Amino acid sequence: MKKSEFIAEVAKRVGVSQAKTGEMVNMMLDVIMEALKADDKVTLTGFGTFEARQRAARKGRDIRTKAAITIPASKRPVFTAGAVLKEAVHPKAAASVAANVTKTAKPAAGKAPKAAKATKAK
Repeated sequence: MKKSEFIAEVAKRVGVSQAKTGEMVNMMLDVIMEALKADDKVTLTGFGTFEARQRAARKGRDIRTKAAITIPASKRPVFTAGAVLKEAVHPKAAASVAANVTKTAKPAAGKAPKAAKATKAK
């Protein structure tokens, strides 16, 4: 879905003109960009979190000359999906993750955790 299609769909659902909806979407994106520039996180509960992360300088290679180069440190925007979004995209995955967490969080009732085997010193 392109930005224009997104704006058209939101405008249709809200009952507002596409021009007004486009202004609101652009303002929302501007607020997110300004927050990231100021090193703030933007958390939309359930949907996800936008943040700027620092990337350390690292060594690389120029693919044309094969010479070693240093890639400078930089900041990059990152989006982390929230639980509601993950569930909407892949319902079974969220359920299986929750099941695995409860399995590993506590041992089964009536059973003691297995002890580690001792090794012989020679």
